[in-house]
Amino acid sequence: MGEPYSLGGAWSYPREDFTLVETGYAVRLPDRRAGRRTASNEIFDPDQLMGAHRTLQLPVILRVRNLANGREIRVRVNDRGPMQPGRILGLSARAAALLGLAGEGAIPVRIAVDEAPSRALAGALPNREAAPLEMAAAPSGAVQREALPPPPGARQGAGRSAPGGAVPLAREEFAAPELPPNKLPEQVAEYPVGPIRILIEAGTFFQPAQARRQAQGLAWAGAWVEPFGIGRDMQYRVRLGPFPSLAAADQTLAQLRRGGLPDPKLLID
Repeated sequence: MGEPYSLGGAWSYPREDFTLVETGYAVRLPDRRAGRRTASNEIFDPDQLMGAHRTLQLPVILRVRNLANGREIRVRVNDRGPMQPGRILGLSARAAALLGLAGEGAIPVRIAVDEAPSRALAGALPNREAAPLEMAAAPSGAVQREALPPPPGARQGAGRSAPGGAVPLAREEFAAPELPPNKLPEQVAEYPVGPIRILIEAGTFFQPAQARRQAQGLAWAGAWVEPFGIGRDMQYRVRLGPFPSLAAADQTLAQLRRGGLPDPKLLID
């Protein structure tokens, strides 16, 4: 998946995830040069539906929905980014335009991995970790076969027999997953929109005492603890907000980072 790297003053740790669903803000990629190589060694084209993500496996297909206007498209993510902390996705110029992102601003988005085509892309990649072992087939001798008559009272099937009297077994066919095209079609879906709350998630803990301790240290920012999950899977996340604007959330995010918080996340709830 790639080694950890630092970008925009924040460390990222790439990992494979075919079930990721994430909310946050997307921006347009500033580099508009066509023909350059992306992190996955593909050719970048600002006129195609391409994008950049910090940690997902590359390439991957995402469903990206603008939560402000309900538009949703599919994007081929094949690069690392975006540079700005607090942004979860960088978009090519064409992808940004279809979603309604103009200029250098940001839009609230929900992103979700499109699992089937993303798994097909992963399966088509060469495996550099291990070379296939060459195995010689075991020698086999001649096999003598004899067709025996059916026992008394038995009826022979109507199907056609193979040579030697054996009935061939039906083999189940497994279709290989279909690879998505390199150039994704410009299909825009429309969904209803709802209220948008801008939050910051400071951390997630399995122990409520640890979550309360962090929230107390962030009392100046109005932090609170929210439990989620069921039974042994119960966890506790420390959240801040909601914020009246993206600018206000960015200001608090910068304060948290300056205070040494390693990975605060700006999200939409």
